[in-house]
Amino acid sequence: MVLAHGAGASLDSDFMEFFARELSSTKRAVARFNFVYMEQGRKSPGAPKASEETFREVLGHLRTELTPAEVFIGGKSYGGRMASHIAAQDVKVDGLVFLGYPLHAPGRPENMRDAHLRDIDARMLFVEGTRDPFCPLETLRKVMSKLTAPAELMIVEDGDHSLKVRKSSGRSTEDAWREAAIGISEWLGP
Repeated sequence: MVLAHGAGASLDSDFMEFFARELSSTKRAVARFNFVYMEQGRKSPGAPKASEETFREVLGHLRTELTPAEVFIGGKSYGGRMASHIAAQDVKVDGLVFLGYPLHAPGRPENMRDAHLRDIDARMLFVEGTRDPFCPLETLRKVMSKLTAPAELMIVEDGDHSLKVRKSSGRSTEDAWREAAIGISEWLGP
């Protein structure tokens, strides 16, 4: 599995480290990488083309070096969106995992980022918090109903865009992340 970071945090963020550790097993390796803009110390990703190319290069390298039986790609927010771009274009994978998919900027539903999702032929898992302003669940359900590839939704109750929960939820953010990781592992299969 290749996981890409979100727009504002690197591969070493607590979020990325947690999910890489929790999803790794003796049968499944998880690779993380930084997009070029992050390596260069820039705050903005810039044009998607550069990030898409980086994702392709990392994936190509891992396929050559490891020759995995299955390949899943995805990531946190922006990283998941870049994974969806390359899967919609020309990269063949066994599935995609989106951790807080950014359907639109908060409060900007007129600028949807979903048209290319219909071009993906691999199965998809959307892991979304109930408080994510980038991906309201009703909007996501409408988008999912138009997809041709199998798509599932895993809901993190009280989760925000980073799947963080409030104390009033009765559990910690780490508990919520662990629930999500267990669900993802089950979706990925043995």
